[in-house]
Amino acid sequence: MKKIGLLYVKGSLPLFENFGNLPTHIVEKNGLINGEKAHKSLDGLIIPGGSIMESQSVTDSLKNEIRKMEREGKFILGMCSGFQLLSNKIDIGRRSPCPIERDGLGILDVSFKPMIGTDRVEAEVLDDSFLTRGMVGKKVKGFHCHTYGLIEGNADPLFLSTVKRTDYQDNPRKILSGVKNDDGNVIGTMVHGCLDESPGLVDNIFSFIDASKEDILEIKAKNKELSAKIKNEIGIDTNMWVKSSQHSSRSQKLPKILMIASTGSDSGKTFLTTGIVGNLRKKGLKVGVLKVGPDIRDIVPSLYLNKENMEIFSSIKIGNLGWMDMEKILKELKRQNYDFILVEGVMSAFTGALNEKIPFSTAEIAKAANIPVILVSSCSKGGIETAAVDIVGHIGVMDKLGVQTKGVILNKVYDKSISEIASLFITKRTNVDVIGEVPKIKMTDRGNTPEVEIKLEEFCMHAMKTVEEYLNVDQILKMAKTPEFSGYLSYKDIIKGFS
Repeated sequence: MKKIGLLYVKGSLPLFENFGNLPTHIVEKNGLINGEKAHKSLDGLIIPGGSIMESQSVTDSLKNEIRKMEREGKFILGMCSGFQLLSNKIDIGRRSPCPIERDGLGILDVSFKPMIGTDRVEAEVLDDSFLTRGMVGKKVKGFHCHTYGLIEGNADPLFLSTVKRTDYQDNPRKILSGVKNDDGNVIGTMVHGCLDESPGLVDNIFSFIDASKEDILEIKAKNKELSAKIKNEIGIDTNMWVKSSQHSSRSQKLPKILMIASTGSDSGKTFLTTGIVGNLRKKGLKVGVLKVGPDIRDIVPSLYLNKENMEIFSSIKIGNLGWMDMEKILKELKRQNYDFILVEGVMSAFTGALNEKIPFSTAEIAKAANIPVILVSSCSKGGIETAAVDIVGHIGVMDKLGVQTKGVILNKVYDKSISEIASLFITKRTNVDVIGEVPKIKMTDRGNTPEVEIKLEEFCMHAMKTVEEYLNVDQILKMAKTPEFSGYLSYKDIIKGFS
C-alpha cells in the first residue's frame, strides 16, 4: 500500500488537525517504519506543528531520513513548527533582548522571527507544487496558531494569508504563510487545517503519489486505525495510556461544562486546565477544551495530552475577537461526542466587562451559558493575603451578575500556614470552598509559558502531576453542569453589578 508518514516525537501535535485523513504510519525519533528506514518505506511525510523546535526532539538519524526523502523527490509537508524544522533557523526569543536561535534542516530557504497569529484565515495559492497543482489564484481555508510566524528568506512563495490581527493588535494585511523548494516536492505552511478544509489539496497529494482508488480506500482505513492508536496515548512517549474508557456516546446531547476563570493574568489557568484535562483523559473521558477569546495557543497543551483537534468552536468569540459565538458553539457541541467540556477564561474574569461591546469578558460568557466557575488566584505577585482578598471581591461581583462560583484554587502557594488562614477567610465570606492550595512548581526558566515559548512535554507532565497531587478531579467533574444559553447581560446590567 501507499504509506504516508506522520512525525511523532515529543512536542509534536499529531492530531491537532486530521491532515486530510492521510497519515498511515508514525515516524518516531529513530526514523524507522517497522524496522525499515523511513525514506525507503514512505511515499511522503507530514510534519505536524507543536513545539518541535523548542523541544529539540528531532534526532540526527531522523534528520537524515527527512533529507533523504527530500533528495529522492518524495513529498514532505511541514505544518507550522514542522515548517520551521525545514527552514534555516528560527528565533524563539520573543521576550529576549537578543535573538535565541534554533537551527533547522535548511531544506527551505527561509528563517522565522517572532510574530503571534491566532486568526481563522483564507490563504491565496501563489504557485504550483505537488500540493497546489491547478489551484493558483484559488483560496484555501484554515487557521494560524503560532508565536514565531514572521517568515523571511528566498524560498518560492506558495501561500499568502489574509489576517486581521498579529501580536495582539488589529493589523489587517496579507502575509506570507507558505513556501516551497525549487522542485516543488517540499512545502512548509503556517495554515493549520488546510488539508481538512480544502479537499483539492488532498486530491493533489493522491495524484502525486499515484494512488489508485483502492490505494485511497486503504489509506483512509489505515488512517482511522492509526488515529485510534495515537489517541490512546496521553501525550507522546510518556508511557501513559488511557487505562479504561468511560466514554459513552452523547449523540444530540450537550455535555456538562465547567469554566476555569481567574482574578488576573499569570494565575496559572492554562497550567491547571492542562493538568485537569490530562487526568480526565487518563480516566478514559473524551474531553473538549474551549478558550474564551482568540488566543487559542493557551489550549494547545491540553490538546497535546488528549489528542483532540483544534476546532472552529474552540475559540469563544468576545466582541470582535475570537472565532465563534457561544450560542452557536452550544448548538455545535450537541453534534459532537464529548463527555465533558472545560473552558479556559481570558485574563481576569472581568477583563473587558466594562467595554460596551457585548460580550467582552469571561464572566459574561459564563453567565450567558449558565456555566459554573472555578476561580483561580495566584499568590506569586501580591502574596497569599492579596490573592484571598481578590477572590472575595471577584466572587462578590460574580454573585451580583448571576455567575455561580463552585470552587476556589489558591495557586503558586509558598507558605501552607498562611494559605490555610487565607482559605478560612475566603470560605467564611463567600460560602465557596477552597478546593485546592497548589504550590508554585519549579520548571526551567524558558519553555513553560504557552504565549511565549513552551516545551509541551515538560509543561504538560508537570501540570498532570501537580493536579493529580493537589486537586481532586472527581470533585471538579461533579461541579460541571449542562449549559443553557440564556442570552448576554446588557451593558446596564453589568454596570449595576459593579455599583
